[in-house]
Amino acid sequence: MKLIVIDRDGTINVDSDDYIKSPAEWKPIRGAIEAIARLSQADWRVVVATNQSGLGRRLFGVATLNAIHTAMHRAVAQAGGRIDAIFFCPHLPEDGCGCRKPQPGMLHEIAERMNAKLSEVPVVGDSLRDVQAAAAAGAQPFLVLTGKGKATHNAGGLPAGTRVFADLASVAEHLAR
Repeated sequence: MKLIVIDRDGTINVDSDDYIKSPAEWKPIRGAIEAIARLSQADWRVVVATNQSGLGRRLFGVATLNAIHTAMHRAVAQAGGRIDAIFFCPHLPEDGCGCRKPQPGMLHEIAERMNAKLSEVPVVGDSLRDVQAAAAAGAQPFLVLTGKGKATHNAGGLPAGTRVFADLASVAEHLAR
């Protein structure tokens, strides 16, 4: 099985410092939905892994988060693809949980549930914490330059072996050959 784990905000959809708090605020990044469809059509199992501290901050509830994810699922399905699962961490950074990226807990849970070896799994994100979580879990860190990606790349300090791509469409082009 080919498995890819993709961050949500800044990688699939436009990020906001004010959080994505409703389906109306969820706007896909150009080419990202089609990239997920392309990966699906190339027999990749697509899993989304996202920190959602807006839940812990009580900016929105689980029903709203599910509605946002339903909108994302629909957009991907309309493009001919699928998202196999979505994992999220609701905790605040100061909670010290093991599932919030850059900790690798969420990725370990995904590997266990999907019966996958993380060493074979690309983990795609736009922030340092995304690629740090990938490296800590023994996965393949992929940084995209959308969202916070350019600033992350320019700041340096990426884990060894991090591959850099312009966007999720470039990742899909690379992997779906």
